Amino acid sequence: MAAFVRGMFWHLLTAERSNILKKCNDCIVNSKRYVRALKRRPVKVLYPDSETTSTTKQRSDQIVNKQSQRVASKVREYTVNANLKNEKTDKSVFSMLCRSRNGNASSTSEHTTNLKDQLGGLKFERAFPGDKRLARVVSVARSRTFREHQGKILLEGRRLICDALAAGANPQMVFFSSVDRLCELPLDKLKRATLVKVKFEDIKIWSDLVTPQGVIAIFSRPDPSRLTFPQDQRGQSVPLSLICDNVRDPGNLGTILRCAVAAGCHNVLLTKGCVDACEPKVLRAAMGAHFCLPIFPSLDWDNVQNQLPKNVTVHVADNCSGSEREVAEDMEANQSNKPSKAGDYGWVSSRPNRKDMRYEEYESDSELSLPRVETKLYHEGWAQGNTGLVIGGETHGLSLEAVQLAERTAGQRLFIPVVPGVDSLNSAMAASILLFEGRRQLLNLMETSGRKAKSKEQFP
Repeated sequence: MAAFVRGMFWHLLTAERSNILKKCNDCIVNSKRYVRALKRRPVKVLYPDSETTSTTKQRSDQIVNKQSQRVASKVREYTVNANLKNEKTDKSVFSMLCRSRNGNASSTSEHTTNLKDQLGGLKFERAFPGDKRLARVVSVARSRTFREHQGKILLEGRRLICDALAAGANPQMVFFSSVDRLCELPLDKLKRATLVKVKFEDIKIWSDLVTPQGVIAIFSRPDPSRLTFPQDQRGQSVPLSLICDNVRDPGNLGTILRCAVAAGCHNVLLTKGCVDACEPKVLRAAMGAHFCLPIFPSLDWDNVQNQLPKNVTVHVADNCSGSEREVAEDMEANQSNKPSKAGDYGWVSSRPNRKDMRYEEYESDSELSLPRVETKLYHEGWAQGNTGLVIGGETHGLSLEAVQLAERTAGQRLFIPVVPGVDSLNSAMAASILLFEGRRQLLNLMETSGRKAKSKEQFP
């Protein structure tokens, strides 16, 4: 029986040892669980005659204790080895982390040096969370009162900013969403500006565009007399000055300025009744015209006349549609000495202006005659020498001062005939037709005068 009990205990111990000492990558799995299982009491052996031998029981207990001690010592050895291996692993992992951190730091420094080289040594700031500079500057720059008092304008997009920098405008602050967007600008002209990197989402919130380009700049309000305009365009200009009177739609004014640049006008004069030329919508519609020719805003009529050449002829554009038959009737009416008032002309404003009492005088006195300006079709010869052209707004039309200036300079009322039943042309469309017609007539005159000069040199 003793041999049988010894064999059974040996079998149990070997089975428990195999389960306890399972290793995965030289590490013990759930060793504490099996160690606790060894603390259980062994199974009692019942003898048939209900007799117990103390000697056999003592020997069996001694054997079990020895085996359990061996198993526990081996378990401790494996646990210590596993802990040592884990410490080595942690040290290796820590060393790898240190190397990676050092590598990241070196890569960060290399990236910074690359950015400095890429930006030509320029430094920029990063907008911190909750930075309201972009929102505050953009919202204030859109106010006409602030633009006029503080002398700032807002430009958005690469093309407008590049045109302004090429003309010599002074940048104050530039907001950009990525370094690539900033590198598209001439960096040598941004040394005195404050560069701020912001998120594209912030620019998208404060931008007027549906798809913003990711760059917004604040410039000092440019002085037309100090800007440098493209010489290739200024060399093709003609002696033609454009005067905008009461043009209050931003899109129309921007389109008119763009046509003035394309037609080669000498300069553009804006009266006080016009919309601000530095409004963002006007700047976008003009497509950089502000930096291609001199534009003088918010002028009185006395200043308008001072900006024109001495021997100039100023013509006014008729914004009322009609046929050539109506033009003939108007010419007959002008030839007669019948007096007329402001209400007789749809192209002259008859609304009273509280700032100028002359409007009320013209409106109240029906017997007072208006300045007499002859009517002429737009394709007939009217551009001879220094020429000025007045374009009125669609809502209020021409002011009386414009008609008086045309009368003093022997100007004419230019008429664009259209088919019956059609409303008046858009002011921007009428301006483009008249400007290119005036350029054609002036170029023909210059060519004819050049031929005459050559003929005089050859045959004195």
